[in-house]
Amino acid sequence: MAQPEITGFKELAKQTELYPQESLMAVKKNQNSLLIGLPREVSLQENRIALTPDAVSILVRNGHEVWVEKDAGKGANLSDHEYSEAGARIVYSPEEVYKANLILKVEPLVDEEFGYIKPGTTLISVLNLPALDKSYFERLNQAKVTGIGYELIEDKVGGKPIIRAMGEIAGSTVLLIAAEYLSTPNGGRGIILGGITGVPPTKIVILGAGTVAEYATRAAISMGADIKVFDKHIYRLQRLKYAIGQNLYTSIIDSDTLGEAISRADVVIGTMRAENGLSPLVVTKEMVSQMKPGSVIIDVSIDQGGSFETSKMTTHKEPIFRYNDVIHYCVPNIPSRVAHTASTALSNVFLPFLLQTGTIGGIEEMIYANRWFMKGVYCHKGTLTNSHIARSFNMRYKDLTLLLAARM
Repeated sequence: MAQPEITGFKELAKQTELYPQESLMAVKKNQNSLLIGLPREVSLQENRIALTPDAVSILVRNGHEVWVEKDAGKGANLSDHEYSEAGARIVYSPEEVYKANLILKVEPLVDEEFGYIKPGTTLISVLNLPALDKSYFERLNQAKVTGIGYELIEDKVGGKPIIRAMGEIAGSTVLLIAAEYLSTPNGGRGIILGGITGVPPTKIVILGAGTVAEYATRAAISMGADIKVFDKHIYRLQRLKYAIGQNLYTSIIDSDTLGEAISRADVVIGTMRAENGLSPLVVTKEMVSQMKPGSVIIDVSIDQGGSFETSKMTTHKEPIFRYNDVIHYCVPNIPSRVAHTASTALSNVFLPFLLQTGTIGGIEEMIYANRWFMKGVYCHKGTLTNSHIARSFNMRYKDLTLLLAARM
């Protein structure tokens, strides 16, 4: 019998079988895998996104699935291609992304988004209580949504990591804003922020002694400014001086001392945080009217109602207004000015607890296993679980710790 002819093509095919072939890496999934949706933010001037491509890559490698709405990261200069390369699925409409079981976003839901979210979804976003009304929580409860306010989530030592991270960014950014609006082209006093040889330093008053104040103070000291910090609580002022590591002018807020300091100030920065849902109003119209023309007010706490009687919310597109020729900057989401940095900071906080959530057995188990995480839950499967919100809007609520006791 004649032997079949061996051709060069057949021999070549045999050789190529020995070469390594490219293939997609298998991702192990299990019943605890999360399906996370990252919608494109539609709130005014919001540029941040809650997870970066690097974080998505780690989640996907750990067996989770991430859906990213087209252009969701565009405002933070994070492209769809980067997310796709990290293993995310790019979806092209909000209807698709809201089919995910866990929605992770920066801002609260707006009216149009309520039409997309499905019953039983877990929503993690900022709560931003002063901007919401009773109907917001009623609609969440009707949809049986579990709502988690990320600014309420604590870490294992009682800190609030998101508040801390965004506070660091806001505190570092406010001095850049102040320098911008003190300049002559922007109608400010035409003075440099800080101090130089032979010229008196800029006078800065900071209201509040939390994280924003700490980082604003650090920046102001490095520029050589004259700083005065006021707060309602002496322990916060003591903590600030300890964190800064040097002596500062600090004072408990009282109208006479504060009023005199504000009348002499070139820049006043309000960083007072909410105690019962709203930040305390400590600067009156009369105090503002005593300020020098062209001086600058930056109300960082405007998202909690503001600390100045003259404040009103502004946007990144139209960030300032004038009252008595005093420039007011009252944009609520200052970290969105540096959206790439802010998104990375958010992602650094979200990634570890999402990984832990997958390991421990899902959101429900995460809530009941960690009291620090439970503190972020304000509504749960159709029931309000935050007593402060319930009192604010005269709504009924259930204590999650009682549900925890029932499970034990």
